[in-house]
Parts: sequence; C-alpha cells; structure tokens
Amino acid sequence: MGKRILIVDDAAFMRMMIKDILVKNGFEVVGEAADGQQAIEKYNELKPDLVTMDITMPEVDGVTALKQIKAADPAAKIIMCSAMGQQAMVIDAIQAGAKDFIVKPFQADRVIEAIQKTLG
Repeated sequence: MGKRILIVDDAAFMRMMIKDILVKNGFEVVGEAADGQQAIEKYNELKPDLVTMDITMPEVDGVTALKQIKAADPAAKIIMCSAMGQQAMVIDAIQAGAKDFIVKPFQADRVIEAIQKTLG
C-alpha cells in the first residue's frame, strides 16, 4: 500500500498539481487542507505518513502549523513547499523540524525524491 500523504496549500491548483504527481507515483493522498489550522486538524484526524506544507497561507501559516504538529507529534514528517525567494522562512521551517523543502513550481522528480528521502 502506498504511503499516506496530507497535502496543505491555500491554492487549489497547487494541491491538484502535487496530488497528481503523488498519485502517479503510487502514493495515497488521504487529505487536503487549505490553511495551517485545517492542516493541524487533518493531521490529528488522519495521522498521515507525511505532510507537504505550503509556507505562505492565510489564517495560520505553514511554519506555525509545522511547529504545532511537531509539538503534538515529534515524529511527524513534514516537507515544506515554497515559492522562490522565501529562504529565510525555509530556514525557520527546517530549524522547526521540517525534513526537506520543495520549490514551486513543482518538478515531479524533485517532489518524489524529497518524499522518498524523508520516508526512508
């Protein structure tokens, strides 16, 4: 069975793009969230193997959501997704426990490489 992944991004087309890449590569997308608050709730409900988390989102941003998920589950595996020019936020995220980051626009091979590396 494919690993279970939660996709978090405020842009529906970004969620669709990453979902398409994951499904084609044998992963199971168990849920989607459009902001950090939803991400925290869905993580607790679904207990996915991995989360792809956008950094910039309304309400609760990705770094804050990452910190809250990691506080509740230190073993959580989270990969941050960022647009170009968000290096400082990516560094914050890595220091807060993110396993890796992927830059938008997504390149399928990079997404899969980051996920496989993180899942081991």
